[in-house]
Amino acid sequence: MTWLILIQILYGLLVFLVIAKVLYDTRSGTKALAYILFIVLVPVVGMVFYFSFGINYRKKVLYDRKMVDDEVLLQKIINKVRNYSQEVADSHLMNKQYRGLAKLIYNVGNSPLTANNKVELLRNGEEKFPKVLEALRNAKSSIHLEYYIYENDTTGNQIVDVLIEKAKEGIEVRFMYDDFGSHGLKNNIIKRLTENGVQTAPFYKIKLYAFANRINYRNHRKIIVIDGLTSFVGGINISDKYRNDLDNGNKLFWRDTHLMLQGPATFYLQYTFLCDWNYCSNQKLIFDPKYFPTPENQQEIEGEIVQIVSSGPDSDLPLIYYSLIDALASAKKQICITSPYFIPSESLVDALIMACEKGIKVKILVPGISDSKMVNAAARAYYTEILQHGAQIYLYNKGFVHAKTMVVDEDLAIIGSANMDYRSFDLNFEVNAMVYSSKIARQLLVAFEDDLSFSAKIDAKAWLARPKRFHLWEKLVRLLSPFL
Repeated sequence: MTWLILIQILYGLLVFLVIAKVLYDTRSGTKALAYILFIVLVPVVGMVFYFSFGINYRKKVLYDRKMVDDEVLLQKIINKVRNYSQEVADSHLMNKQYRGLAKLIYNVGNSPLTANNKVELLRNGEEKFPKVLEALRNAKSSIHLEYYIYENDTTGNQIVDVLIEKAKEGIEVRFMYDDFGSHGLKNNIIKRLTENGVQTAPFYKIKLYAFANRINYRNHRKIIVIDGLTSFVGGINISDKYRNDLDNGNKLFWRDTHLMLQGPATFYLQYTFLCDWNYCSNQKLIFDPKYFPTPENQQEIEGEIVQIVSSGPDSDLPLIYYSLIDALASAKKQICITSPYFIPSESLVDALIMACEKGIKVKILVPGISDSKMVNAAARAYYTEILQHGAQIYLYNKGFVHAKTMVVDEDLAIIGSANMDYRSFDLNFEVNAMVYSSKIARQLLVAFEDDLSFSAKIDAKAWLARPKRFHLWEKLVRLLSPFL
């Protein structure tokens, strides 16, 4: 009995210390409460889960390995474009409505505001991949690719063939892939690339002893940078399933959105790639003007104002999350959101509710059928909350909608890799493009309205009148939102 009491006392002390660590290390109150409840209600297993998934063991290492050298690189770039960025913000081209948002992104992320960008909106893989192949074939000095999912299929091999061809021409080609999302590449595509002169590197390589923790900190970015002038960013990975023009047995229609950029907006995508490359490879690339051709050296393009936002587990602040909240607060007329995984934070929910109560039209497009039952159940709890305040939610039924976009009024378009969920805001490396352009915003609105024509609008009264057991289940699953 004495030993039993002693063990109970020691276990109680251990639980107390772990809870103290949760409170000290976890910034989100909701997330901290979820961990604490799990630790208390599920003895031992709850603590094992927290130490496996809840602690960012790598944050300090990520800073040490990425940012020491990269801060020097960043400062050189920023010094070249600081005045240029300020001129853009002060010009009549920049909508005053979003100057605060642009300043936030610049102050927190050092990402400059850039003008004279040619921006092309690409819908689905059948529009993206022909543009990518053409741009790759026209490369003159360097090609940089960074992807979460890259598959060994028709599309993947079409791009690999071009990369090998360009490498043999003497062009610098670097290929970076997430070791979890693209785990099937090691014995085929990676071998082909390295044997033919393409430099490759896995991002945050997974090892068995660290698998449980490392699965959290994935590189979810989709970036291509060519010659420091042309770039691609958005939600479309490299895989046949993102194309609806292939007769490959994939019957599911895949709806997604990407951007092609030409101009100085490519600067920050290039910087983001180099930071990630320096972290995950054995190289330490330094500032070289060939990677960052200055606006003065480019042919003048009458184009759009663009700002790139990136953030991840190594960021001081969750900048993508902040930028979305600020964008919502900037709205005056309407907000149109597309997200395949809609598990917003309390602050985002509050921002949407406040927008509804101010008379702003809020429309949200989500998948009719999610690829995760748990995610779908958690998301439905959020539907219930915002439907009560007048938001309109549409379920996409033509196939699976994977696009991550937002349109504010008819002036701001946001396209990127970040879902509207905790994982994208806190655990993954993500990147979005903020396009301050009525032209692109209207194009995205046209695409959004077209998507709504293949969607079913949720009847708010019928939804709220569902049996209480459905609401209870969804609210229970919502408690797990920080882990989904």
